[in-house]
Amino acid sequence: MASLAARTREAVRARPFLYDALRAGVVNYTAAARWLSVEGDTEAVATALRRYAEELDGDAGPESDARVAMRSGLGRADDEDALIAVADAAYAPDSGSLTGIVVAGLTGVDTFERVLGALRAAGIGVDAAGFAAETALVVVGRRDGPDAVRAVEAALEA
Repeated sequence: MASLAARTREAVRARPFLYDALRAGVVNYTAAARWLSVEGDTEAVATALRRYAEELDGDAGPESDARVAMRSGLGRADDEDALIAVADAAYAPDSGSLTGIVVAGLTGVDTFERVLGALRAAGIGVDAAGFAAETALVVVGRRDGPDAVRAVEAALEA
């Protein structure tokens, strides 16, 4: 059987929001230990959480080089010129009434997570999203475009 520390780390990795909170240093360890379903003494689990948090890098901080732009007129299409395609769903310019939020200059998936989290927190629905190299594209409703740009810019500056 794995050690208490190993089981605690596994439970945290299964909950990315808790992992991020540990990295940011904003966790009440005892409350988190009670909430996690790790078998063992609550204080021992809290200690394991505290030690794990100490080993993690702090929050990545702002994405200074990222640039945000809006592309109007995206829609579902069977088009070679698609900006994003997943399975049989492709979104191309001049094909509909959706808006694409293009974020260029990302340094990694952590920042992409920050973009998606900002949209979720703002209550903006995402029709499609993708990340490759240093660029992300998030497809939102036409009317959500300006709010999405503001939310993403704020998240990258925070």
